Amino acid sequence: MPELPLLDGILKYIRENNISFCMPGHKNGKGFYNTSIGREFADNILKFDITEVNGVDNLHNQKGIILDASERLRDFYGSKKSYFLVNGSTSGNMIMLFSSFNEGDKILVERNCHNSILNAIIMRKLNPVYLKNIISKRLNAPAAINLEHFLQVIRKNTDAKGVVITYPNYYGLCSNLKFIIKEAKKYNMKVLVDCAHGAHFGVHPDLPESAVKLGADMVVTSAHKTLCSLTQSAYLHVNNERDIDKVDFYFDAFSSTSPSYISLCSMDYARFYLEKYGHRDYGELIRRNQYYRNKVNSMEGFSVIGREDISKFNSECVKEKNILPGIWNIDLTRYIINLDKDHSGNLLSNYLRKTGIQCEMSDSSNVILIFSPFNQEEEYEKLCHELKNCNLKQLKYKRMDLMEYEIPEIRILPYEVLNAEKQMVDLKNCINRISGVNVIPYPPGVPIVLAGELINKDVAKIIEYYAKSVPDLIGVKDNKIKVLK
Repeated sequence: MPELPLLDGILKYIRENNISFCMPGHKNGKGFYNTSIGREFADNILKFDITEVNGVDNLHNQKGIILDASERLRDFYGSKKSYFLVNGSTSGNMIMLFSSFNEGDKILVERNCHNSILNAIIMRKLNPVYLKNIISKRLNAPAAINLEHFLQVIRKNTDAKGVVITYPNYYGLCSNLKFIIKEAKKYNMKVLVDCAHGAHFGVHPDLPESAVKLGADMVVTSAHKTLCSLTQSAYLHVNNERDIDKVDFYFDAFSSTSPSYISLCSMDYARFYLEKYGHRDYGELIRRNQYYRNKVNSMEGFSVIGREDISKFNSECVKEKNILPGIWNIDLTRYIINLDKDHSGNLLSNYLRKTGIQCEMSDSSNVILIFSPFNQEEEYEKLCHELKNCNLKQLKYKRMDLMEYEIPEIRILPYEVLNAEKQMVDLKNCINRISGVNVIPYPPGVPIVLAGELINKDVAKIIEYYAKSVPDLIGVKDNKIKVLK
């Protein structure tokens, strides 16, 4: 065993994976070395690791340079107030839910949400009503909120205090947020948006619209995912001025009192870069992505999803005519490499990793690549070369089809499960029991059943199906599940 297992392990990873089509957005540091101010930061990064002393302000009592940077962030995104988050988008999601809702409040929540949202629901003792996602048969993945279901749910739950939406999802697909906000405002509901993958939205007209500009009450964006910022850095944007005092309190509560100035400076640089060069560089990125997308699409076995595919997905996913489109837009800075039914996205991702190309995510049907303006032309050429030389026979695999099902009935609220007595049972004995855990297959990350929900016959059958099919089924171990006694 090496003396420095973590350091040695990461250095080994860097040597073996020299092309990054995954997070973070600075792409192995290249995002800092393309400007003089970025180079100065990177070359002196350890000197930026300071604490709250005279002259460098205090994140929790902003009066000087941090306040100036926060106001520049606010002005650029167009919010009423913006915050630097040193505990990632997870802390931002916690802050949003705690400052917007009170214990016992009913809220509408997209089922395909991040785990931090589910945890915040438990900690804040909220009453969730979940919104279904459309499953695209071609992608074999969750595509967007089912707007027909959304309209049914919101009209049955006009007493709900707010709606929590993910925009975009992991695949870069965007629900019709403009329509959702409009409907929610009819019932005086707040709209909170987990926009972790959309910090760059709105900087160029060929990108999806900014959730802040669309009028969401609060928006969280992960600066490190798509921008040139360090991992664990994120932004919180608030449009709802009435809740700013509460946001200030929970921002202090959920943020470290020893924030990383390295992280803060990287977030300030990411905003600077986006503001000064974003329109130009993201326009060039989209153009380059389209050029190489055409190259990939000319190859046998691969198809990179584009904007022209949206109408096909919408018509494929809905059962009635004249229904509002569920998928509204797509982020063209990432690739969804879709394979046909006989080939595996997971196997393709493994193949690319062996060639030194690290992808962001894969599932049984797709490989997701996240690009930024700092990916180089030769990296695209390398990707095309490896795809062209890929032996499709090595990717042969019987696909696992995602199943659509009704959201299970909530028998007790999620926070009540924490103190309830539980026991492990075999999957075959879990029917008509209340789940004591969240059961979530990865991918796609959409919960089958959540703690406090009833496991009926159909749900049990789906859990067994996924237990045999996906590599990682959270909540199930050795074909057993924890239920309430």
